[in-house]
Amino acid sequence: MEMNASYTSFVALGDSFTEGMSDRLPDGSYRGWADLLATRLAARTPGFRYANLAVRGKLIGQIVEEQVPAAAALRPDVITLVGGLNDTLRPKCDMGRVRALLTEAVEQLAPSCKHLVLMRSPGRNGPVMERFRPRMEELFSHIDQLADQHGALVVDLYGAPVLGDPRLWDVDRLHLTAAGHRRVAEAVWQTLGLDPEDDWRSPLPPAVRPRWATSRTADLRFARQHLVPWIGRRLTGRSSGDGRSGAHYSADRGRAFWVTPPQGASPGAVSDWAEAENDH
Repeated sequence: MEMNASYTSFVALGDSFTEGMSDRLPDGSYRGWADLLATRLAARTPGFRYANLAVRGKLIGQIVEEQVPAAAALRPDVITLVGGLNDTLRPKCDMGRVRALLTEAVEQLAPSCKHLVLMRSPGRNGPVMERFRPRMEELFSHIDQLADQHGALVVDLYGAPVLGDPRLWDVDRLHLTAAGHRRVAEAVWQTLGLDPEDDWRSPLPPAVRPRWATSRTADLRFARQHLVPWIGRRLTGRSSGDGRSGAHYSADRGRAFWVTPPQGASPGAVSDWAEAENDH
């Protein structure tokens, strides 16, 4: 990548990882790595435009149907696509179908942007990770192949041991903390050829082993508040994303829209940006 390249527009596609859970702001909304990256890119480029179309719980088929055409229509400089991991966590997963849908997404997106960015997603160390690791690695191998075929960039978050550290994961054990999202934003920033600001791969200080009782209490709280509801949604065919649209997608108009920072001011939070004309 060209060092210190300039980017005027960015569209983010995916599920809860890209929506920003669990990087919660004081008003209860989510920020996440994509918003953090957009803010940093906007600080370098006047008139920068951004659209986050990601929705929690979405499977790769839903991303292809609902988000890919909307992103392609915007024709941005940069598109990030992170999807398929929710599929691999389902008890019954047709990996052939997941690979085919991911291929379809990349074939539509690559010609519609200057830089398509794919990711090998991180996973929290633990028994769940070990159970689904073979599927995840099959997904990541296909991502690498697609990147080679279509000239896409790959951010290897899976290959960074620090992003498996449970301390960078929220209490639901499914989503990164704010500190984890900051590391992902830095990883994508560097992949786009921009000067490093931090070492996103640097390990955390040695962990203090919690007491047995503390660990069991945390396990019970996790099961009651997060695991049981997650299993319930799987059994009933529901999703946490049902009825939701991406932050910058208008269901009424049937299209995505750009947001841009206030003119002449520092970018600030993406939630304070205004809608821009769709002529870019």
